[in-house]
Order: sequence, then structure tokens, then C-alpha cells
Amino acid sequence: MTTPVQAPGGPQVADSAGRRAIWLSIAALAMTFMLPLAGLVMAVFALFAGFRALPLLRGAGKSQGVAVGGIVVATVSLLLSAAATAMQLYLMNEYSAYQECRKGAGTVAAQSACFTQFRDAAAAKLPPGVIDFLGSVQ
Repeated sequence: MTTPVQAPGGPQVADSAGRRAIWLSIAALAMTFMLPLAGLVMAVFALFAGFRALPLLRGAGKSQGVAVGGIVVATVSLLLSAAATAMQLYLMNEYSAYQECRKGAGTVAAQSACFTQFRDAAAAKLPPGVIDFLGSVQ
């Protein structure tokens, strides 16, 4: 008769689950600023990792701060990436026209005119004041 193999358990698994949650959430936040859609997916993974780490940490008697921090950062990342992705989808036609304009622009003045056209088209589609707010954030 053979004995079944048991998966490792205890404090080491709980600690690694908490660290996994925080690292995934930090990666999600970084990805949000590079590729918002990838940040959205990574944030969902980080949320799952954070929520799965909570009972492990609680069962091991460890502090849940790392997992809660991962959940908070992942939630912020999820909200930012969802907003950025929604904005990209909403302004898809204007951005496509901007890209086409930039392909034909051979001078800096022509590129500047393309950006002005994009800004005006986006301002016409978005609610008043959003373009000014986004410009002040940069």
C-alpha cells in the first residue's frame, strides 16, 4: 500500500500567496499604463490571487495586509484600465483617423495639424471639459 502525496501547506504557502497577490497587482498597475487591456486582464488575475490568499493567510494565522494591499492596488488598476480601455473604444474612429493623418504627414507642422484635428474631434465627441481635464493631468 502506498501513501498519498500531500501538497505542501502551512505558512510558506500562505506567505507566497500574499506575495503573489501584491506582485500581480503591481504588474497590473504597470501594464495599465503600457497596455490598458493587458492591465485589465492582469488586474482580474491579481484580484483572484488576493481573494484566494485571504483564507490561506487567515488559516495560517498570518497578517492579511499584503493580500488586502494587493486587492486594493488591483482594484485601482482595474478601474484605471477599464476607463482607459473604454476611452480607447469610444474614440476608436477618431484615433484611426489620427493614425491615417500621421501616416501622410511629412513635416512637424503637418503632424501638429493632425493632432489638432484629433483633439477637436475628440472634444466634439466627449462631454465639455474632459479634454481640458485630461490636458491638465498630463
